[in-house]
Amino acid sequence: MSADATIRRLRADDAAAFKAIRLEALKANPELIGSTFELEDSLDVTLFAGRLEDTHVLGAFQHGALVGTVGFAIQQGPKNVHKGRLFGMYVRPGARQLGIARLLVNALLDVARGQVELIQLTVVSDNQAARRLYESVGFLEFGREPKASKYGDRYFDESHMALDFGRAEDFG
Repeated sequence: MSADATIRRLRADDAAAFKAIRLEALKANPELIGSTFELEDSLDVTLFAGRLEDTHVLGAFQHGALVGTVGFAIQQGPKNVHKGRLFGMYVRPGARQLGIARLLVNALLDVARGQVELIQLTVVSDNQAARRLYESVGFLEFGREPKASKYGDRYFDESHMALDFGRAEDFG
């Protein structure tokens, strides 16, 4: 199977679909996302529209339906504006194993490359599929945070990864 998808930046008028996929992600994999379903479900769709205006969120569409998202934001402050952050990577289960995640990440890197020198992300350390994808496009782990998040009674370590557009050698 192949990734027959259209990738484009989400706009404010995509807010309802964006909220729906975000809530789905929070229900399906609450340990992988820093927020909670209860918090985001209570938010008005206009707040999601604002998020889409304030950050660069890409969506993958199949047959007109939003099936995946990934976001990019430039870090704040004069000493950090050379760095970006990849966040909110999610592909609906029915659209997985088709290359959509790779399409989203590559499209995001194309956007980021023109705006920052370095892009960072965090990923739950035992999420091997995500780690393999990020490593395959050039991200390198530069640290690990034990007990970075807690869901229920379980703790999750997070790997900190970065891709430096200006060099290929390892971090650390």
